[in-house]
Amino acid sequence: MSASEANAPSAEFRRARMIRFSDCDPAGIVFYPQYFVMLNGLVEDWVSEGLGIDYHALISERRIGLPTVRLEADFRAVSRMGDQVALGLSVERLGSRSMSLVLRCFEPAGGELRMQVKQVLVTTSLESHRAVEIPQDLRAAILRMSPSSAA
Repeated sequence: MSASEANAPSAEFRRARMIRFSDCDPAGIVFYPQYFVMLNGLVEDWVSEGLGIDYHALISERRIGLPTVRLEADFRAVSRMGDQVALGLSVERLGSRSMSLVLRCFEPAGGELRMQVKQVLVTTSLESHRAVEIPQDLRAAILRMSPSSAA
């Protein structure tokens, strides 16, 4: 894979989401740790539905983990109970044992950014808890999402 392939942004995987009572603090806005719960669910959906790789089987049968080793969050605007938002995920960089993701929550009609996370995941063996190469099927599925690999 060339350096340009490894750093090419991917198409964004998106999911609609309603902000629920359970997401909010007493002020009626999203309690910030709940964004991380929402985005973790987005990563699971992306692997299973976006990439076509059974997330449960990846973890429980293949014993490959995707732990977070770096997380950087920017909170731009509040989300309130009842708001309809969109969650988006794109791959910023694909390495040999890690990937950098950009995850965001935004208002779908106007695109107002509510919050954005830059997250680095490392593929690990759940037996040894050491970094391992990204499995070939996972790598191939991620590269298929990249506009640069569509040519």
